[in-house]
Amino acid sequence: MLNIKNLHTFYGLAHILQGVDMSIGAGTIGVLLGRNGVGKSTTIRSIIGLAESREGSITLFDQELAGLKPHLIAQKGVAYVPEGRLIFPDLTVLENIQVAQHSKDTPWPILRLFELFPSLKARETNKGSQLSGGEQQMLAIARALVINPKLILLDEPSQGLAPLVVKEVAKIISILKDTGVTIFLVEQNLKLATAVADHVFVMVKGKVVYDNPVNVFLREEEAVKKKYLTL
Repeated sequence: MLNIKNLHTFYGLAHILQGVDMSIGAGTIGVLLGRNGVGKSTTIRSIIGLAESREGSITLFDQELAGLKPHLIAQKGVAYVPEGRLIFPDLTVLENIQVAQHSKDTPWPILRLFELFPSLKARETNKGSQLSGGEQQMLAIARALVINPKLILLDEPSQGLAPLVVKEVAKIISILKDTGVTIFLVEQNLKLATAVADHVFVMVKGKVVYDNPVNVFLREEEAVKKKYLTL
């Protein structure tokens, strides 16, 4: 479904992604792990078109995404939940969702989203700035779903959240997988990552150095952590 081949992305003269290769199957969850600053978020930003790749290919169901503008990539079924959520603080919960809603003829209408996120229904007239961090994260995911995505890019969804809220995020991610949505997740929380992942990738200095199903990763976890994930 999502295939990335020999992807190179720069910020100015800084060569961040240095030949990234990875594939994520339809209806599965791929998790990208790595220390801070290795290029994980740049990978997501390259997929959605916010960081322009200079070389390589990004295909979704054999359609090339590399070189397209973000709004065109979104129209092809890619939704992005950025690090820090980036919801609109002065818009209500309902308005934050409606901003992304291109059509009312969607498998994810407002009523279904409120069933999935009952806390948002209870606060639909509250402004984004009045929500807790967990509620903001749920709102960011709801805003992504309303476009009926084939692929959701989640960048550090557990960041700054209490452990109980992280469990709720994990539950939501698993529910979405059951509906057939494919998810590419960048995450520092190893417990959350392995709880939801089908496949684990590890990045070091802009390259994918580990690529295995989660059951293999769990057998090799300590060795992988020691080699690639701990300081």
